[in-house]
Amino acid sequence: AEPYVVPFISDHPRHTFVNVIQTSLTRALRNSSTFEIFNKERIYITLTLLYNGYPSSFIEKQFRNFFSEYINSSSFLPFIDNETQFVTMHNKILNLPTARQSQVSISAATADIDNDQTDEPQNEPTTTTTVQERNKKEHACGNKLIVHYTHEKRFQTFKSDIHQVYDNVFKDTPAADVKLIVGNKNRRPAKIELICKRPKQSLLINKPLKKPQRNRQQPPKENISDPTKK
Repeated sequence: AEPYVVPFISDHPRHTFVNVIQTSLTRALRNSSTFEIFNKERIYITLTLLYNGYPSSFIEKQFRNFFSEYINSSSFLPFIDNETQFVTMHNKILNLPTARQSQVSISAATADIDNDQTDEPQNEPTTTTTVQERNKKEHACGNKLIVHYTHEKRFQTFKSDIHQVYDNVFKDTPAADVKLIVGNKNRRPAKIELICKRPKQSLLINKPLKKPQRNRQQPPKENISDPTKK
């Protein structure tokens, strides 16, 4: 099968392509037992990225950022080139928990280990506490204006444009004190856009199938002639 990652020409935010490279290198460094195996994985990652349209300058920059702690800034190669550097990075990454391990640790920390039900009635939040929490939320979000838009490559300067328009329109007005936050979200895949996941309610009703009734044809009567009549 052809090597595949998120293509560089796909309509995703810039950090998505950075995460693809960083995650691939981290996985290779964690799973490789020797420096030779890691070098083969690094070459395979580079070829995969080039095959999926990643520019060589972009790949080199992300490689250099990943190995920046272990190579000199004046180094010509954007990656580690000896066994000692590999062992140091390998041991460091092995000591770091994976995303799954971090999730399990958080779940275990918040779970009730004994699962004992106490007879003591739980104190319900009072009205005063509820009002205070509501006031805190309003105070935290009251002075902010949050705007989200679907990311597309043609909107690369959209954030700065929105900020500039907002500053020009609301300059020297009370609205200028409101903090504008512009965020983006990934575009939904075309497969999800084109497939209807919620069919009509009438289609979900289990209706019994009516069996077609067959017309039973009676066999034709045989003409039995009287042997006495000839």
